[in-house]
Amino acid sequence: MENFLTDNEDILFHLEHLDLDRIISLREENFTQAQVYAHAPKDAEDARESYRMVLSIIGEICGDFIAPHAAAVDEAGPTLANNQVTLNPATQKALDMFAQADLMGFCVPRQYGGLNMPSTILSIAAEITARADASFLNFGLQQDIAGTLNKFGSEEQKQTYLPRLCSGEWDSSMILTEPDAGSDLQAVNLKAVQDESGQWRLNGVKRFITNGCGTIGLVLARSEEKGKGARGLSFFLYKRDDRMIIRRLEHKLGIHGSPTCELQFNHAPAELVGERQRGLTKYTLWLMNNARLGVAAQAVGIAEAAYREADRYAAKRIQFGAPIRILPPVFEMLTEMKVAVEAARSLLYETSRFVDLKECLEEYSDKHPEEKGEIVEEKKKYAKLAGFFTPLVKAYATETANKVAFDAIQIHGGTGYMKEFNAERHYRDARITNIYEGTTQLQVVAAIGPVTSGVAAAILDEYDQADYSHSPELLAKVREARKLFNETLDYVKAYKPAENGFPPDQFLTYHSRRLVEMAADLVISYLLLRDAAHSDRKRKAASIFIARAPSRIQANRNFILSEDGVLLKNYEAIIGSCPA
Repeated sequence: MENFLTDNEDILFHLEHLDLDRIISLREENFTQAQVYAHAPKDAEDARESYRMVLSIIGEICGDFIAPHAAAVDEAGPTLANNQVTLNPATQKALDMFAQADLMGFCVPRQYGGLNMPSTILSIAAEITARADASFLNFGLQQDIAGTLNKFGSEEQKQTYLPRLCSGEWDSSMILTEPDAGSDLQAVNLKAVQDESGQWRLNGVKRFITNGCGTIGLVLARSEEKGKGARGLSFFLYKRDDRMIIRRLEHKLGIHGSPTCELQFNHAPAELVGERQRGLTKYTLWLMNNARLGVAAQAVGIAEAAYREADRYAAKRIQFGAPIRILPPVFEMLTEMKVAVEAARSLLYETSRFVDLKECLEEYSDKHPEEKGEIVEEKKKYAKLAGFFTPLVKAYATETANKVAFDAIQIHGGTGYMKEFNAERHYRDARITNIYEGTTQLQVVAAIGPVTSGVAAAILDEYDQADYSHSPELLAKVREARKLFNETLDYVKAYKPAENGFPPDQFLTYHSRRLVEMAADLVISYLLLRDAAHSDRKRKAASIFIARAPSRIQANRNFILSEDGVLLKNYEAIIGSCPA
């Protein structure tokens, strides 16, 4: 069977050319860890070789076992009986294989039994596993939960929980959403109270909890009786016992292999993580940003799988005496799909790199408070970039996955609608990606601030200063498109809603998605141009993307500058006023 790393030329391309040396040096504490741990890398090249070896193991498990069982897992899923969830046997076997290969502590420091991998390598691993089976979520969840505990937990909590997460003895979940608190987590009402002995107790219901049957969970709960909104919320670590009932498994459109649970807590004991009243504003926000990066990787993996299914089918399907793959309407779709996947991948890896630099510099700064100046400025820079790129890639990659999976069914025709083919499963699995961990609309809300405040402009300026002597004609097209974007942004920022009958900021909010999409097109154009310096094939992929991107930017610019809020003025006449 295939190895899902080595059969993917684009991932191998990025592994060869990703700028990881600074991250590796910071992550490995300038390679002093090699003096303590026999398997720690001695230099950057050693680290890169270690990354590739570990990813190859994952690629082999995915190609040999997970992918061949994905359709059966989708058909049967997990089961619930007597308050216990039983994973599909193939899912459990895959988890056992990951644990036996010491992969479950992928990003955890070595002192707790982990591999100390950076987020960029985790994104590659998550993409590979999602290509095999998008419902295989426990691996990524384990990194999110362990990473949050490692960053915010007490040393006692780290020593108690992290080794068991790394070994695979325990699995985990993030327990945030409630029936009346989905996107708006400030509305969380699950109560956390202290009994006479000081023990924290949880009471209430949580809903849509991925792997809610996990041994441990990080729970967002309301700890302050008088605290309203975010200020009343704290973060808790819960270990599964009989005081939590799994009320049901959700019956979902896709990702059937992953149990999505409704949970009821009945005075369940829990531990406080970090400080009271920082549950949402600090800990959950960090956890969700990590999870959003993971969902973006999941989306790229689904898109890769859907594209490959469509390409294989198009090569075999004979119509009008020839394979449909040679017909212009089909090969155009396939080419656009392939370029879109590679565009999303480049954005994913760049985002992951910024997240790694942010986290490594924060950790370095904490250990070396005497160092200021450049380190402090770098830390601020990458915090801003991570804050911009994370919602950007979550929105772009997940919307791309939905479009690629949609087109994969179209290329299959009627057979793609049938369960005998994988195309319909990828389509169903893709649909959740632009919903959970924050909808695309919420990602736009998070990304528009950096677009209007100058963060986007600063990184575009930085990209523009690179050497593009290999493709000056493509660079000229990108620069022209950027002028249109700047003109549009200036117009929206200068627009006076009150003079046109709108509440303050409503015009900007209304056009936020168009502005964010324009920024994404520009960022990706530069990233693909940068990739093109190393490969003639990547230059051709960049030329295809850049041939379309300016027209999209032009269309958004024309609409924003000419329509003058016609929908804002008339939407109530069309859909009616909101009922009281």
